[in-house]
Amino acid sequence: MFTVHQTFHTDLITGIYPEAERLGYDVLLSGATHGRSEAKAVEALLSHRCEAVILLGPDADPAYLAELGQRTVTVSVSRRVPQAHVDFVHSAEGKGVRQAMDHLVELGHRRIVHIDGGRGPGSAERRRAYRAAMRRHGLEDRARVIPGEHTEESGIETGRLLLAERDSGRPLPTAVLAGNDRCAMGLLMALTRAGVEVPRDLSVVGYDDSHLSHLMPIGLTTVRQDAVLMAEHAVRFAVERLENGELPPREAVLDPKLVVRGTSGPAPAEGSQGVSA
Repeated sequence: MFTVHQTFHTDLITGIYPEAERLGYDVLLSGATHGRSEAKAVEALLSHRCEAVILLGPDADPAYLAELGQRTVTVSVSRRVPQAHVDFVHSAEGKGVRQAMDHLVELGHRRIVHIDGGRGPGSAERRRAYRAAMRRHGLEDRARVIPGEHTEESGIETGRLLLAERDSGRPLPTAVLAGNDRCAMGLLMALTRAGVEVPRDLSVVGYDDSHLSHLMPIGLTTVRQDAVLMAEHAVRFAVERLENGELPPREAVLDPKLVVRGTSGPAPAEGSQGVSA
């Protein structure tokens, strides 16, 4: 089960197919959209007698995931729900955020804003890690979390908010850590349309390193989650549990890696950020 609009889920699916085929299994996809819930997507798979379900970034209630884990072999990717009897595969979110924050602070950034991912997978961990990093660097009084989602629209709305604040006399942050790459791309769209130059005036960092991050005019600095490795772990967990249903819940935590590209650079001098054209 996957969410249709999440580009990182596409990268995960690309890794699931070859590993499943290598182990002798077929893959059946079922997508969740704004008009189709995750539960409906899962039930469609079960109606086709799927032996196991791999959930990509599930947003379902923990109680539902716990119940699903009792009904069938279930693996949750990118979201950890400890009380559910399912296997988990995710990256070390805190480590990834620390890498991104250390990178920005080393570049001289002090006014660093985080766009929250709402209920999206990994959002709570990324939010906590951002706050912890600001404390660790002595910037706790400058910490700011803007509510958002893992969508381009969320990034665009945040960009408009920051630009409106600038026009009212509040300086732009010098850097923004977005909840994921899609949010970062929406933010970049809003900023560049307003004449803000990235990274000269403001640096932007995403999270996921989805395939779209490579396709931008200037590559997106982002935290890479290894989609292929995550997919391979998820498939192997599912197959191993099919072979031995008595296994206790397992967890694979993979190391993320900061990928520095063109959207991050030295912090601008105070008062030197660009103005709208």
